[in-house]
Amino acid sequence: MLPSRIETERLVLREPRSTDGPLLYQAYTSDPEVTRYLVWRPHQALAETQQFVDVCIQAWQARSHFPYVMTLQRAEHEPIGMLEARPKGHVVEVGYVLARHYWQRGLMPEALSAVTELCLAQPEICRVQATCDVDDLDSVVIHACAFIQSERAA
Repeated sequence: MLPSRIETERLVLREPRSTDGPLLYQAYTSDPEVTRYLVWRPHQALAETQQFVDVCIQAWQARSHFPYVMTLQRAEHEPIGMLEARPKGHVVEVGYVLARHYWQRGLMPEALSAVTELCLAQPEICRVQATCDVDDLDSVVIHACAFIQSERAA
């Protein structure tokens, strides 16, 4: 359904690699501020993050959902976040997380717009949606920005 690699002006979204575990742990999975509004708590050990990466790799192999590691164009080996697309019938649910150092730069709307466009280009998909905590105002803004960017591209 979705390609294993997506490039935007500033980003590369790619399949996870087994070597991403330590880098993701260092970048954000252990950061309580980053995980504050997520459905999972900060990882207490690298093994938790590595297990998560292994599950993501298996998801790609099964083509059941599409977890992307997000990097900057100039540093593809350094993950800064993740974005996942989970198809469910005619809907694709997305989830995302970004390392705190990269907040407020417009990176997530850029990534979400690219994924949204690719999803909606599939004839069987008519909706892309995400759920966010009502107290997470930054995510609400991100959703709105990504929607506006996707609408302009259409």
